[in-house]
Amino acid sequence: WGKILARNTFMALPGATIAINHREDFEKIAETGLKALRHFMKTGELDSRIQGIDLPDIPLWAVWALQQYAKAYSREEASEKYLADIRAILQFILAGKHPFLQVDNETGMVSTYGIDKPMSWMNASLGGRPIVPRTGYLVEFNALWYNALIFATRLTTGDEQARYQELADKMAEPFIQTFLNDYGYLYDYVNGTYADPSVRPNMAIAIGLDYSPLDRRQRKRVLDIVTRELLTPKGLRTLSPKSYGYRPFYLGSPEEREMALHNGPSRPWLFGFYADAYLRVFGLSGVGYIDRMLIGYEDEMTQGCIGSLSQLYDGNPPFTGRGAISHAVNVAEILRTLTTLKKFNM
Repeated sequence: WGKILARNTFMALPGATIAINHREDFEKIAETGLKALRHFMKTGELDSRIQGIDLPDIPLWAVWALQQYAKAYSREEASEKYLADIRAILQFILAGKHPFLQVDNETGMVSTYGIDKPMSWMNASLGGRPIVPRTGYLVEFNALWYNALIFATRLTTGDEQARYQELADKMAEPFIQTFLNDYGYLYDYVNGTYADPSVRPNMAIAIGLDYSPLDRRQRKRVLDIVTRELLTPKGLRTLSPKSYGYRPFYLGSPEEREMALHNGPSRPWLFGFYADAYLRVFGLSGVGYIDRMLIGYEDEMTQGCIGSLSQLYDGNPPFTGRGAISHAVNVAEILRTLTTLKKFNM
């Protein structure tokens, strides 16, 4: 029942290739994905094989994947190979050509409309309508957008570099004012005067990215709440047990499972961003902790699909694996985390 999904492809790409020294595979798969994205940006047409190429965060995840290539090999090689694509993606978004992603002229932040159709990776739906109607300013969309703009400044020079820096600087303060609340964590999405108070793992993506509007102290406060309320031995919960609507077990009828999908069960892939954030805050002193947390995945090597990780895990003990018995994004992000640890230990 699985399909080739654009979002999963770009999210899994670095960990499933670069982390295991398959550079050529990265380049080939990236070209396939970027070709579909180029075609969509040029014509508005969907790809016949790669599903969801028109979703608003696809270009943002594509830039993130290319950023991992630059970190692994060099900015110079990434620039030579992928700068044209990165430039095209940013200009496509800035020109207002994406049908589902708009840039606010005043704040520089990006928004989407997710009431009638799921727009983010939290895409569970009933009757075609999203169960979690994330709409307006989504925290990980804007974090990825800021990260993409700063990454672009590292690949460009002169007026172009200055323009990307100006755009990033423009949205830095609005990002903090929009998402950072008095309790020290980030709202999941903000739509007009409504700020969703649910404690969700998308804030971990925001603090795990290389470039963030948040300073180290702010990242640490967010990290502390993620650690207390979302961290499990099998990744991050999709919703805090303290938040309304928490459903930790992916069980029951198709409707019941769909309701639970993004309201409690844990996702191993989110641990990759948690680990990045933790190491960014604590540096070398955090290596031992992240290394110990990875032990929670070792048991899975002999469960379900041998040597792989399930799609999701119950949010409460004993954190049983559910859904697909093998999930590329989960495997990829744990591999990427292992690679990150090796660099610290070198």
